[in-house]
Amino acid sequence: MNRIAESLGKFIRKFLHTVLSYLHFVWQLFKNVPGAFSNFHTTVEQMQHVGLTSIPVVVAASLATGAIMAWQLAYQFADIIPLMFVGMAVGKSVMVELCPILTAMVLAGRIGASMCSELGTMAVTEQLDAYKVLGLSPYKFLLAPRLIATIIMLPTLTVISIFIGIVGGYEVAHIYKDVSFAVFFYGVRMFYQNWDLVVGLIKATLYGYFIASYACFFGFTTHSGAEGVGKNTKATVVAGMTSILIGGFVLSKLLLL
Repeated sequence: MNRIAESLGKFIRKFLHTVLSYLHFVWQLFKNVPGAFSNFHTTVEQMQHVGLTSIPVVVAASLATGAIMAWQLAYQFADIIPLMFVGMAVGKSVMVELCPILTAMVLAGRIGASMCSELGTMAVTEQLDAYKVLGLSPYKFLLAPRLIATIIMLPTLTVISIFIGIVGGYEVAHIYKDVSFAVFFYGVRMFYQNWDLVVGLIKATLYGYFIASYACFFGFTTHSGAEGVGKNTKATVVAGMTSILIGGFVLSKLLLL
């Protein structure tokens, strides 16, 4: 029992230390966000890396999501509920929940891991120390541009994801269940509210913050060489995906009353 209590105490102390270090890091990061706009070309480069290179995988995931949703709903609704409700259910679900969260999951695994490993490699090879020696702030020139780029590009990718998800749902419903364009999109429009899209974009913005802040924090604090890079990259993905799931639930409770 003593060993269990000791191990639990060490875990709690380590966890609290990590949380406090993260909060201090985020404070320093946000203080340097205004300065990043004076070096905006770096942010644009990160936007290209985060956004443009992620479009193919986001499109593939969104197409599959809309198709699966439409197939399952059409199967469940067959001969019971008018099939125009397939369009309504697909539109609501991909707009409010599925596309924001799946797009964020894709970027957490792809961009979050890449960003953390890149910064972690710079940390263990003393490149970050070289920035400080030259009088350059890593927060301003390396970290803040990544945070801004991810927060901007994730809602943009989410809009693309929602469009592709709805189109994918329509294609499956039309090809396999003979749901016409007019019937499907009548269902999409029937219960549509602007607030649905706003909620999806608010979630995407928060998810972008989670992904970038964790990647920057764990990458910036990496030590112990290649082993540390791998360990912190794993921590980035785990923390990002966990926060995305919890944050999505909390925002749904707060915004969808």
